[in-house]
Amino acid sequence: MNLEELLGNTDVVIGEEDLVEKLEGSRPLKVKFGVDPTRPDLTFGHLVVFNKLKQFQDAGHEAILLIGDYTARIGDPSGRSELRPELTEDEVNENAKTYLDQAFRVLDPDKTVVRRNSEWFGEMTFADALKLSRKMTVARMLERDDFEKRFRGNQPISMVEFMYPLIQGYDSIVLEADVELGGSDQLFNMLVGRTLQKDQGLSPQAVLTMPLLVGLDGGRKMSKSYDNYIAFNDSSKDVFGKTMSISDDAMWSYFQLLLLKSEDEIKNLQGCHPMDAKKQLASELTAMFFGSEVAEKELASFSQVFSKGETPDEMPILKLSEIALQPDERSLLNILGISGHFESKGQIRRLFKQGAIKLDGQRIDDCDQTPSFPADSDGVVLKAGKKIFIKILP
Repeated sequence: MNLEELLGNTDVVIGEEDLVEKLEGSRPLKVKFGVDPTRPDLTFGHLVVFNKLKQFQDAGHEAILLIGDYTARIGDPSGRSELRPELTEDEVNENAKTYLDQAFRVLDPDKTVVRRNSEWFGEMTFADALKLSRKMTVARMLERDDFEKRFRGNQPISMVEFMYPLIQGYDSIVLEADVELGGSDQLFNMLVGRTLQKDQGLSPQAVLTMPLLVGLDGGRKMSKSYDNYIAFNDSSKDVFGKTMSISDDAMWSYFQLLLLKSEDEIKNLQGCHPMDAKKQLASELTAMFFGSEVAEKELASFSQVFSKGETPDEMPILKLSEIALQPDERSLLNILGISGHFESKGQIRRLFKQGAIKLDGQRIDDCDQTPSFPADSDGVVLKAGKKIFIKILP
């Protein structure tokens, strides 16, 4: 793999000359990517960086996946306007349980070094932490955009948030990283890593930042915090359906950053009808995680439901006799409320007002209506919006 491929799809490259020199050397480079288990899921936003780590791995370098089980308890302040909620050690460990299974859907497990930063921070004393804090000034911290905005806006910045870049940077000392990968919002933290390495007499790591993937809402970056993401652990149906929900403008970056399509390939796709291009995107992403056979099935199911307006062959089943609602509480509003598809009843009421709720194909405007079942009925189909179908049984 040549240098152009290794540096492709990057926003910023710091230390390129040193990187080229190291790549021309005889030893494999240590390439670090850290993820904080603040939620149980890795997202396709992470996939952008995992793709880059896999490229280095395929080129024969040492891929280091750092599980930030210690830093997750603090919370990365990058791009934040307020302090993240504090997580307990148990919550972090629970979230981290599935991270390796998810990551190894992209990386080669036999060629990946996995570390947790609690290995060294769990042993660090308060005196060690104070010594580390001497390496950075408040003025330098306020060079960071999000800190500067909060400072000028008289919004609080906690001392623990100031420590986060130092902690992430210290990881690079322990791991002796030659390269650190991350999203463009991580640039400041990774530059701190270079500073700390120099201070320790180590060769400073090269820093490669990748563009941030736009989330499903079309505005903010894809993030677990914003719930606008596609997860590694999503079902094949959700991967396909969520991909089809992104905007036409956003899909080209998905082709580039997730599927690593070339400029020429993307130009050819832009000559297609947007719906056809998006179906190809959804099919290829689904195939990446579930195989081509499953992807073909999801494409057929999507076409059946959305292109032809038909009811899917398979859908979740909800038995009224088994749910925690009394007979006089079984309104469509309450049924949808316990279905797990909605964050609030306000969201459901808006769908009723928009005429987006149907029962066996008939529009329902009254959210208090209860489902009725004809004699010998095998149930009724409740449709909410364009994507949600539920088979209701007595």
